[in-house]
Amino acid sequence: MDKTTKSPDAYLAAAPDEYRDDLFTIDSLLVESMPGRSRTLWEGVFWGGTEQTIIGYGDLTQPRPNGESVEWFIIGLSRQKAHTSLYVNAVEDGQYLGAIYGPKLGKVKLGAASIGIKRLEHVDLDVLALLASHAHRISPQ
Repeated sequence: MDKTTKSPDAYLAAAPDEYRDDLFTIDSLLVESMPGRSRTLWEGVFWGGTEQTIIGYGDLTQPRPNGESVEWFIIGLSRQKAHTSLYVNAVEDGQYLGAIYGPKLGKVKLGAASIGIKRLEHVDLDVLALLASHAHRISPQ
């Protein structure tokens, strides 16, 4: 995946009607909870070989097991076919913040560094804001 110069706002505005409000709500929450962080559209082949578009919030240099580091984002937001994905790459004490906050978020599906949301009304937005603020606080500027 690579950073693009495309507008995250255009990506959000082009979302299907039934998902657009949820995406704008999450986007606003992340921007507010992570003041001063970058907001960049990423595109390309993602894990598992699928073509993805993700809004990345905050720049992160993530070490990889082979010794090379990659440029990435602290939190990513993407619309999938049947759900919205949040990719949370912030780690504290060896644990992804998604794993720490996930059980308190409500009805979500947790992966190692991902949170799947089918319906935003089933998510505690205050907890999501705490997660994003925590990621902002512990990630290098």
